[in-house]
Amino acid sequence: MAINRKGIRFNDSMRKVLLIMLMSMVLVGCGADHAMKKGDKYYALGEYFDAAKQYRRAYAQTPTKERKLRGERALKLADCYRRINYTQRAIAAYRNALRYGVEDSLTQLYLGQQLLKTASYKEAGQVFSNMLVDSVAAQSPSFVKILAQQGRSSATQAPIWKQEGSRYTVKRENIFNSRRAEYSPVLGGDNNDRLYFTSTRNEATGDELSGITGTKNGDIFVAQKDEQGKWQRPQVIDSELNTPDDEGACCLTPDGHTMYLTVCKTDNNYPRYAKIASSRRSDAAWTKAQEVELTRDTLSLFAHPAVSPDGRWLYFVSDMPGGEGGKDIWRVRLSEATGIGGVENVGAPINTPGDELFPTFRPNGDLYFSSNGHEGMGGLDIYIAKPNAFGWQLEHPGFPLNSQGDDFGMTFEGMLNRGFFSSNRGDAHGWDHIYSFENPEIIQTVKGWVYEQDGYELPQAIVYLVGNDGTNMKLSVKGDGSFTQQIRPNVDYVILGTCNGYLNHKEELRVEPAKDSEEYVLQFPLASITAPVLIDNIFYDFDRATLRPESTTALDKLVVLLNENPHVTIELAAHCDYKGSEQYNIRLSQRRAESVVNYLISKGIKKERLTSRGYGKTSPKQIRKKLTEKYTFLKENDVLTEDYVKTLTPEEQDICNQLNRRTEFRVTSTTYGMFDKEGRLIESPVRN
Repeated sequence: MAINRKGIRFNDSMRKVLLIMLMSMVLVGCGADHAMKKGDKYYALGEYFDAAKQYRRAYAQTPTKERKLRGERALKLADCYRRINYTQRAIAAYRNALRYGVEDSLTQLYLGQQLLKTASYKEAGQVFSNMLVDSVAAQSPSFVKILAQQGRSSATQAPIWKQEGSRYTVKRENIFNSRRAEYSPVLGGDNNDRLYFTSTRNEATGDELSGITGTKNGDIFVAQKDEQGKWQRPQVIDSELNTPDDEGACCLTPDGHTMYLTVCKTDNNYPRYAKIASSRRSDAAWTKAQEVELTRDTLSLFAHPAVSPDGRWLYFVSDMPGGEGGKDIWRVRLSEATGIGGVENVGAPINTPGDELFPTFRPNGDLYFSSNGHEGMGGLDIYIAKPNAFGWQLEHPGFPLNSQGDDFGMTFEGMLNRGFFSSNRGDAHGWDHIYSFENPEIIQTVKGWVYEQDGYELPQAIVYLVGNDGTNMKLSVKGDGSFTQQIRPNVDYVILGTCNGYLNHKEELRVEPAKDSEEYVLQFPLASITAPVLIDNIFYDFDRATLRPESTTALDKLVVLLNENPHVTIELAAHCDYKGSEQYNIRLSQRRAESVVNYLISKGIKKERLTSRGYGKTSPKQIRKKLTEKYTFLKENDVLTEDYVKTLTPEEQDICNQLNRRTEFRVTSTTYGMFDKEGRLIESPVRN
């Protein structure tokens, strides 16, 4: 038996109990410290899910009487929950941090922002208001004050937006969604019949779970429409594009041939910085992604790529120095001649002291992005930046496109104001899912196809669109040779189709105001500079060189072509089949070629630009691939000689003889009128 200084007697049993309690307290304290060290290591690597586990264990093992330490650990836990979108847990942890004496303004700011994400607008407004009037506000950094003012304004405005609504309709598209995250959808394919997006579902490549999210690393998946236009279940892209590391947030170039994507490689010893990589579509498969060096900065993140509709700029997100604060939207020029270069910040009014993320473009040139630094409904809100003479004009599209959650990652179905986006609204885990949207606007568009005359589409073509309202655009075409562009009523447009190795083709268009969306379809057949071009539907009287009246339609198109290409000279060639003597056929074909030349001269084409040549039967037609689709008995590069034709059936012989009886033109020069007699350049063929 022993007596302490207060006169209390202890027996041996009591001594043992106290010793065990003391040892337990020491072990608990050591366990908490160990968990904090592990959590700090995970946090430094950006693995916030794993860090949260350790911070939660350390917080639970920290005695309540150690108020300062408990508050610091609650704050670290809250920061992890905020970063992985565990909003309700983040709110509870921030409240605990404040309850245990953490009083910095940044903690209050984050609590208010998390309350906005749960649509607790009244409570959030009170938090922001308290921030701006208490003694802490005077010591706050300027960016905290700015964001607190925006937060207070958002808490007032968000309920109004929700009550007013908008013309947008929104629907969750479960065909694309899983029990994990899906985000950043991108429509692709010549007919918008593919949807690319990022997902952390179980089918993603690799076996390990991410220390950042607690799910699998993201992969890029694709869903396709069937023949009836119905979306099918998405599949992971089965190529070298996806790896066990993180791939996501991708975009496509206007021609659909290149994908830019965000990649994040795992390293157990260093923080993971997101980078941008590119992949090319080859033989219907995407190649292994290669990192794109935008700058020499290796300590900043580069993510969320978006290519402008004209293909000249790559927009992206970064936290590198020189921005407005947080994560900003930047851009870099894309040039075939000089490559990538010239990084610049897009600045205000787009960027703020908060985060601006997930830029994407509507084909009409409007930039869509998400931000928590502008007045919004909570979380990330979608904003529209419309270009004008003074820079950008911002619009908030309201509810239900925006919600109290994170809304981001737009993609559009052509020129229409409908498509898909991602949002974590209503998901208790904070996981993102894909939604469709539509805003029934009246959209007038022009769709054109650029292709080789007598041949296939020309995906390498360029289209110039000029309007008398100041429009001056350079458009790329898709893989099927098509392009689509929004146009305005009461504007006169000139549209020029061009391609190296081919003559230009011009169309003119003017549209009137419409009550419904309307699409105007134009064709741009380009004549080859290097190969003979058939003048279809040329008819002569039997055994004569006289042009029949129905031939003028085709020849008038040739007149237009020559006027559109004033530096071109051509040879007009007439051909016959093998029937009749060689000399007779040559004389007849020569007279027929001269008839075509005379007609063109009568329409104002200078004689010096035209040459006539009758070949008779000496130059039988060589079959091109396109013609084999119509006449399946023929093969590419077959030459319709007399010997070859006579091996065919009578019906097939008639077809081949008809093909041999043709009128063609061939470009002989592309520099007519450009030089004087001394060979000095008079006029340059450079396009404006």
